[in-house]
Amino acid sequence: MLRKAIRPAIARATATSAAFSHASCAAAGAPKKRLLSSGAVPPDDEPRFLDMVKMNFERAAAHTDLAPGMIKQIMACNSVLRVSFPIERDDGTVEVIRAYRAQHSHHRTPCKGGIRYAVEVDLQEVEALASLMTFKCAVVNVPFGGAKGGIAIDPKKYSVRELERITRRYTTELHKHGFIGPGVDVPAPDMGTSAREMGWIVDTYRMLFGQSDVNAWACVTGKPISMGGIDGRTEATGLGLVYATRAFLSKRDECKRFGIAPGMHGKTVIVQGFGNVGFHAARFMQQEGCKVVGVVERDAAVYNSAGLDVMALKDYYKSKGTILGFDGAERQLESQPHALMEEACDILVPAAMERSIHKGNAHRIQAKMICEGANGPTTPAAEAILDAKGVVILPDILTNSGGVSVSYFEWLKNLAHVGFGKLTRRWEERGKQGLLAELKLAGIDTSDSKESALSKGATEKDLVYSGLEDTICTGLDEVVATANAKKVSFRTAAFINAFNKMHGTYNDSGFTI
Repeated sequence: MLRKAIRPAIARATATSAAFSHASCAAAGAPKKRLLSSGAVPPDDEPRFLDMVKMNFERAAAHTDLAPGMIKQIMACNSVLRVSFPIERDDGTVEVIRAYRAQHSHHRTPCKGGIRYAVEVDLQEVEALASLMTFKCAVVNVPFGGAKGGIAIDPKKYSVRELERITRRYTTELHKHGFIGPGVDVPAPDMGTSAREMGWIVDTYRMLFGQSDVNAWACVTGKPISMGGIDGRTEATGLGLVYATRAFLSKRDECKRFGIAPGMHGKTVIVQGFGNVGFHAARFMQQEGCKVVGVVERDAAVYNSAGLDVMALKDYYKSKGTILGFDGAERQLESQPHALMEEACDILVPAAMERSIHKGNAHRIQAKMICEGANGPTTPAAEAILDAKGVVILPDILTNSGGVSVSYFEWLKNLAHVGFGKLTRRWEERGKQGLLAELKLAGIDTSDSKESALSKGATEKDLVYSGLEDTICTGLDEVVATANAKKVSFRTAAFINAFNKMHGTYNDSGFTI
């Protein structure tokens, strides 16, 4: 049924895919000098984002036994959509909006991927991000194909009412062209969007197209909990990164190989980007006993050798709109804030835009370990420099897969029409209380505080966190095993694992029919 549902979208969009791809590349011309969140600009001769993905893909493909035709199919972007539509601004003027959606792979359906609102959004970017989503899902065994979408606007320059109009019209366009639906393509939040926009999308879809579809709530994930969202989705990407980091640092043989002390406690951390991913990565790393000594943002950077108070910094950022002037900082950089990424630390977390670590600054990076929170933050040239220095790089298609992992749980929750733990929590609590009663009869001390903690059943968030940790840690174990067996980097190993899993699906389905 899912294959039948998605064929109309493939038929309509694939016919124009090549034309759109060539048009976007021609329009792009030379690589754009994109201002990154840190303020860093990669050199002109660094590859574009889509070219970076292709380079990493080809490097990994050389270590597989896949036939050339299969490799081409895995790399190809199956369907793309480019639309323009008018919206009326609050002042009565009309503006034409450009929007995109790319479905990279239909080897599994639905396709899955975020929607970003950013001026830099173009077709080649969403194609690159869609392909990363495919590989990301495969690496951590989430049964989705990859997709990505975006609208070329700066959301800060639009009112809430204008953003709602844009989002609802975009949803209508996606449905019109067969690019949204619980079994077809399921968007999620990305840069510049949040649960608010996902709420507008699901409301539009339900009211216009899903009135007779009991599964309409599953057309998008990252929704408000009141609209079928799941507890734990907001922090999932940052938390997943921390789970991956902790799991790697628990592998004593790997730590010894790279000359890193095992364990999280006491590790110094610098985070580039203090949005959703960067903030939650910093928060959970601090809870694990790390010292978050530096935070880099677009307009400023702050540093404290004793560790920053992450929650206090977030409160300051919310109230002021900047981290500049934060009282808890020993040093502040307003000019060239990205230079703080080059400060000595144990763990560097690039959690902003792509290509923030490039050949122009990689040789000055002093971190022992890089855990990628953003998509494509390290260019291939930079990675070669860092590899030669013995720096551990945990790749984005593993470390920032927490968002799609928990989105999968939300999708399942919507299809099941019951929350996780709903049927078992009270039963579990009664079982634990019975066990505590038996311990008391046996003369074993159980204080009130212990009894309170031990007798509670698992909440939805508890189960989401548990499932997320298992998903990320299993993916990490597989990546490390492949890296050691093939004698390749962790990024190449992650791509190899993704290719082999996709090949199995394609081969078993007879995809050429």
